[in-house]
Amino acid sequence: MEMSCRDAERRDRAMNKRLRTVSKQEVTYNVLRIEQTKKIALVAHDHRKAELIDWCRCHREVLARHRLYATGATGALLSRALSLDVHCFQSGPLGGDLQIGASIVNCEIDFLVFFWDPLAAQPHDPDVKALLRIAALWDILVACNRASADFIVLSPLMALSYERLIPASHEDYIRHLHLSHGEGEVVGGVN
Repeated sequence: MEMSCRDAERRDRAMNKRLRTVSKQEVTYNVLRIEQTKKIALVAHDHRKAELIDWCRCHREVLARHRLYATGATGALLSRALSLDVHCFQSGPLGGDLQIGASIVNCEIDFLVFFWDPLAAQPHDPDVKALLRIAALWDILVACNRASADFIVLSPLMALSYERLIPASHEDYIRHLHLSHGEGEVVGGVN
């Protein structure tokens, strides 16, 4: 599905309404708010799909309070297993991982649950790496296994809004890294 220029402008205006900036110690940050209703992307490689479905069944009550997204086959399986609405992107190898990455950049995904297979090479490994890189850059929650996913969804923060700080430019990101190495303190916060 192609996005028209008008749709892109509307998306950019909506994203800018959610953004505000703050400056701390010579670094400018965009403050991005994660609302109480999280936008959660659910992704699993083939050998981990059953585990992700089982995890989602265990946490169905929590997941039902949030908006769910998934790559192709995983999304179809989850929708049937949970009887919940799941927005489906393309399958991972056909660009679904990249679509989720773009959604992260557009502030449309707050939390990534990605049960990936660390022992199997994937034909789209560069896309997987790009997705994890974007998730780290945009400071979203990432769970790569059942334990980390449990800790996140069972955290009291799942029911609260939260503000995350994203360096506003590449130069600000470099300065942020210097601050992170003991030259100052920068943290997001709960609202």
